Amino acid sequence: MITQEFSGKTVLITGASKGIGRSIALAFLERGAFVIAAARPSKELDDLSNILAERGEIWAEDVTTESFLGRIKGLNTLDFLINNTGINFPEALVNVSDEHLDKMLNLNVRSTFRISREGVKQMSSGGCVINVTSQMGHIGSPNRTAYCMTKHAIEGLTKAMAVELAPKNIRVNSVAPTFIKTDMTSEWLSDAKFVEFIRSMMPLGKIGQPEDVASAVIYLCSDGAKMVTGHSLIIDGGWTAQ
Repeated sequence: MITQEFSGKTVLITGASKGIGRSIALAFLERGAFVIAAARPSKELDDLSNILAERGEIWAEDVTTESFLGRIKGLNTLDFLINNTGINFPEALVNVSDEHLDKMLNLNVRSTFRISREGVKQMSSGGCVINVTSQMGHIGSPNRTAYCMTKHAIEGLTKAMAVELAPKNIRVNSVAPTFIKTDMTSEWLSDAKFVEFIRSMMPLGKIGQPEDVASAVIYLCSDGAKMVTGHSLIIDGGWTAQ
């Protein structure tokens, strides 16, 4: 992997308190970036604040709110925006309630669009936007119809933003992980039959870690990817290659 130091650069990461978002925040911190870690208030976010210290700051905010967008507008500059919030309610199509549908559309799609719209305004010298989507943004899956719909939407948004913003030297890509071992997936991954199934679907035969996604994000933000935009880097152990 090609990496570089991000000293003097500012990154905003949503959903940063734990799991994939936390790993991304720490990866940028290790490379010298000033890290703005955003998430709803939690003990995990407080712990991350202690790690960041003067090398970053915490935004204990709901990313769907006007106040969160206001904080983005108040930034003097922004180099990297990592859209990492999302929610899923695995259930059959006929059982998806309007409440669950609206929550997924609001957080997975609407908030990503609105945050991106404000974030790129602060990238006066160019920058990078990374949308954390899912392999479900490339395939279909039972009991995940609404989730697949929202992630396909963000894959489309990624491509459209990449084309529109290229003249401003803003690159836009996505990373699309499979099931990654996090707190959110712990219930599913505690089911031995489910783990056996997903391993059987991946030629590499192993469960991904948050650091695997963080490494992909770092690459896409680095000069090693300076000609990469509008791309989705699928992190799925070969699942969708079959």
